[in-house]
Amino acid sequence: MAAERRACGPPAAEMLRECARDVVAVAEGIREVSARTSSALFAPALTGSARRRPRTGVAARWALLRTLTNRQGLGGSAIVAPDGVGHLLGAAGEALGRASLAQLVAVTSLRLRIAAVLLDHPEFGRDPGMRRLADAVGADRDPEAAVRALRALFKDRDAQRPLSALAPILADLLAVRGLLDEDPLSDETAWALAAGRRLTAAPGRGSGTSHLAGTDRGVGAAQAVEPSAQEATSLATEGSFLGFLRNIDALAGDARVLVQEVRGPDGVLRYVVQAPGTAPGRPRDDSPQDFAGAWRNLFLTDSPYARSILLAIRDHGIPRGADLALVGHGEGGIALLSLAQDDEFCRAYRVTHVAVVGAQTDDRSPADPRTWVAGITNRHDIVPVLDGPGAPHPNRYRVDYPGPTREFPRCHLLRVYIDDLETVIPQARADVDRALARYRGPVERTRVYRLRDRGRPPEGYPFLAVPTAGLATSAGPVDVPVRYYDSSAAHLCFPVDTDVARSLLPDVAWMVPTRLGRRALAVLSLYEHRCTTIGPYTELGLSVLVDDLWRPHAYDLAADLLRRADLRRTGRYVVALAVGTEEARAVAEELWAQPAVHGAADVELQGRELRVHAPELGVSVEGRPGPGARCPEADWVLYGRRGESTVRTLVRAHGRPRVHARPRLRLRLDGAHGSLARHLQILELDAVRPGFVLTSPRFVAHRSAGAVLPR
Repeated sequence: MAAERRACGPPAAEMLRECARDVVAVAEGIREVSARTSSALFAPALTGSARRRPRTGVAARWALLRTLTNRQGLGGSAIVAPDGVGHLLGAAGEALGRASLAQLVAVTSLRLRIAAVLLDHPEFGRDPGMRRLADAVGADRDPEAAVRALRALFKDRDAQRPLSALAPILADLLAVRGLLDEDPLSDETAWALAAGRRLTAAPGRGSGTSHLAGTDRGVGAAQAVEPSAQEATSLATEGSFLGFLRNIDALAGDARVLVQEVRGPDGVLRYVVQAPGTAPGRPRDDSPQDFAGAWRNLFLTDSPYARSILLAIRDHGIPRGADLALVGHGEGGIALLSLAQDDEFCRAYRVTHVAVVGAQTDDRSPADPRTWVAGITNRHDIVPVLDGPGAPHPNRYRVDYPGPTREFPRCHLLRVYIDDLETVIPQARADVDRALARYRGPVERTRVYRLRDRGRPPEGYPFLAVPTAGLATSAGPVDVPVRYYDSSAAHLCFPVDTDVARSLLPDVAWMVPTRLGRRALAVLSLYEHRCTTIGPYTELGLSVLVDDLWRPHAYDLAADLLRRADLRRTGRYVVALAVGTEEARAVAEELWAQPAVHGAADVELQGRELRVHAPELGVSVEGRPGPGARCPEADWVLYGRRGESTVRTLVRAHGRPRVHARPRLRLRLDGAHGSLARHLQILELDAVRPGFVLTSPRFVAHRSAGAVLPR
């Protein structure tokens, strides 16, 4: 039956992709109509007509405005006027959460492309991150849910598989992000990506000038390093295609490239540059060999990876005019092809051969037409497919074979390609070796270079550039202060009965709740920590504001708002805490003396709606914080209790906090499954809405080790 269906027409996945292209063409048309309608609305002629003939002129402008902003028309935020009233109306539409018709249609195209990927690779549907992304894109009322789901994929330290699953649809995700006006790319670029088109080179590239001329401006770096003794013994001593690939595989995990000098059969010394593909795991700010670098490598010929390789070549001291072969895998192959496309590079060195595996070569034409280019790809490897087919080249060798390894990302691994070259396609190996005959000889010198993204400060600089010290916990050593590189938070502040709040505090006379009028203040803090020095985790905490532990005064809280956080006398006593990992629980209990339990929670705090679901804890929060205003940074002093002492922890944060005076949030408790839910029930917080809410959609922070107070 499957064979009959294939004979009757194109595969279903290809039909979905074709449909996606048609749908995005419709979105382009809608966007053009929106632009023309907006231009007509704010045209000087129509404005003058409205003044001269109010009855007809104002009616015409009102009709155009309704067409632009009505949900049954072109959508809420379809205003494209660059300034004035049109710009204000467009900003208002965005603030109200409206998506234009063009945006919604473009998201529909993205859904079709995701469906095509899942049809070709059903194993992706079993990945939790990919499944969450597909569900988010399928949400009708929230196009930005796809972006939040994409951000969630970077939570795991080992994010290779979910990130690899995104490879075929990464361009579409970036396009949709651009259409939602938060992508750094221009609108024209975003629509080009949505339509499935590759970015073209900037003016001057490939036309007699160098697109890598800025290598001395501080982008990319290469440092000579020594391989370990075991790695040194595994490096090839004779030049061959498989030998070069095995060298790459031996050093691929740490952004290292090799430059080898090979004495050819004719006695001439030649040079071979070998570059690995994308390193597994989440993006790293210190290395161009990561997922973010692969994206830039894919769409732009000028990338930090290519610049870093060029610096390694210059540092090696290869003489001008020397013969040079470039061998790479995946992202490394694309970076080497970018070098081969550069006119200035090809004038400095004679690039005789480029041989890459796991990278498409059809749309990459070397600056020197004599350069021989070989590309070998497994048909099941989806990474090379991203580049798309290009024009044929007369001096090109291409092998696209159906390898026995079908599952991605395994079929993209270099060791799999090496095994296939030995057993499945030995003829391809022989053909490339025949072409590289002048490089088949003894290796006289090998030098290894570690590549870096020079020009970028350390992650979190300057706020998180603080001195650290190691402390032991039951979960292992921890550096303090604990640094939070990417977090979101919402603090729900409830006025509560003072006597009830006092009953939750330690039984000591000198710790009393801070009074706001006749009420105390309880704070339910919701955190989503996506990247920290103790790993990603969620955090739900209940605390009560307390006065100065030694000399409480009626207006301590108001005075503390004017003080630096490290000089504050008031603080929040943590009554109950639930965190998403055992390591975070150990740190909270042992370093900060906070009564923490391990409890999983699904937390989304970056959209217009806040959602927290913690079935294990019996807690959920949903709703909108409402309109807000900027407020000072939300630094905190947190108190815990250990034995007869109080532990004081200082939390410094940097972001863009906002205060919301009329939140529409509701806390629900589905049974008291733990201390957090029980304390929330005691305060009866599920029966009222918070008095106000503090939100920080994205911030960085560091928490000091707890200081023990004799109190």
